Amino acid sequence: MKKIFLALLVATVVASCKSPNTSNEAGFITLLGNDTLAVESFTKSEGYFTAKVVLRSPSLSLRKYYLTYSNDDFHKLEVTQFDPTQGFNGPETLVQRMTRQQDSLRVESEGRDGTTVRTVAFEKDMLPFIDMVHWPYDLAFNKAVQSPNDSINQRLWTGRSFSTFIIAKEGSDSLTIRHPSRGVMGVDIHENGDIQLLDAGLTTRKLKVHRVNTVDINKVAASFTEADRNGKTFGELSGAPEEHFEFKGAEFDVSYGSPQKRGREIFGGIVPWGQLWRTGANRATHFKTSKNLKIGDLNVPAGEYTFFTIPEPDGGTLIINKQTGQNGQSYNQDRDLGRVPMQISQQKEVTEPFTIKIEESENGGVIKLIWDQTVFSIDFIIL
Repeated sequence: MKKIFLALLVATVVASCKSPNTSNEAGFITLLGNDTLAVESFTKSEGYFTAKVVLRSPSLSLRKYYLTYSNDDFHKLEVTQFDPTQGFNGPETLVQRMTRQQDSLRVESEGRDGTTVRTVAFEKDMLPFIDMVHWPYDLAFNKAVQSPNDSINQRLWTGRSFSTFIIAKEGSDSLTIRHPSRGVMGVDIHENGDIQLLDAGLTTRKLKVHRVNTVDINKVAASFTEADRNGKTFGELSGAPEEHFEFKGAEFDVSYGSPQKRGREIFGGIVPWGQLWRTGANRATHFKTSKNLKIGDLNVPAGEYTFFTIPEPDGGTLIINKQTGQNGQSYNQDRDLGRVPMQISQQKEVTEPFTIKIEESENGGVIKLIWDQTVFSIDFIIL
């Protein structure tokens, strides 16, 4: 059922992209590789905006957003959620309410411990940031194209504070938006700013957002609820394995982010050749050894390190860094312990999640970085 439904969604996307949609009723389909991550259906009107969103990660959720304006600026946003088994026709529960009160923004949030309330300074033309949801960008772009400036600092409320997303005009039908930490997204737009295609291929998320003319959000919700029931969940964008290996009197621990292939070209695709790679996702890849090692020609004292790589078609380089505890985007070359070459090979089977293995060998061990059909190997000996 999942594959059939996905095919229908992709067909709808292709058809809708042939003629840009400028209707005040539309939707977005967000794809990560060949998997549907989110579906949005929304209505724009004078003085208010409503959206229903089916988001599949980390677990299936159904939410409705009701935004009202006052004097062409933010007034109130209410967020409610629904039980996926009952759909959008079932009872809704308040998640959050944000209300402008003159020069302040009152934020009420519902949680396990009841209602929490906080008040922060209101910022003009603010919009909410909702992870993996893109209708706020559409509203931001509608205003951006009306500005005489080539770039606009759009302030988005992230739930804890405001962050600046820089929107830059690239022409009459395209612009970019820079996420504060994830990078730049390219956007094809209609002349009124409506998103036609958002490509986050240069960011850490690497997803694509397609505009569609119509979405039967109730059928979407029902289909993904049924898929979940059958064990075909989307899950986390990237898992976080913590592996332990023991051999020859030594112990090794490795923890890393494990993104999925999801039908994408990996090396030479979403992981470019010849460029620094975080070697996983999210937190930097951490490696710990209880014994002194010699990895390649590099002496590695017992302790904890982080791994970065520069993949190449003929192998590339493993970077062993002394800094620990950082995000995978935080690489400080000054903290390098050293660099060693990697060997590359191909396997017949496809490994869907990025995987790291520490295997015993006759002379010591081998570190293997495996994704898709590509295997990078680095030999070491235990001192």
